[in-house]
Amino acid sequence: MWSSDLTEEETEALIEKAANEVARRKLQTPAILFLEMHKPLAYVGASASLVFAPFAVPFLGYEFINNYSRLFAKRENVERLISKIEELSKPSVAKDD
Repeated sequence: MWSSDLTEEETEALIEKAANEVARRKLQTPAILFLEMHKPLAYVGASASLVFAPFAVPFLGYEFINNYSRLFAKRENVERLISKIEELSKPSVAKDD
């Protein structure tokens, strides 16, 4: 499983889910700062998650570790997640007609 890439639909669904969780908890600013600071290490972190998977799977679940390690293996997905979080953090402007 870990050797295959995510499909575009799976990638978009994971990014949407992660961004919504960040927005629901109102942690947009810390999440964006963390992702920006660690963007160069995203691939290393994804690889490290495979090493620590036997310890993390009982707490987080196999699917979670598998999907997010494959998601963060590509740096452009980190940028997409940051963009989605920024999009959700913008206040919606209601137009009066």
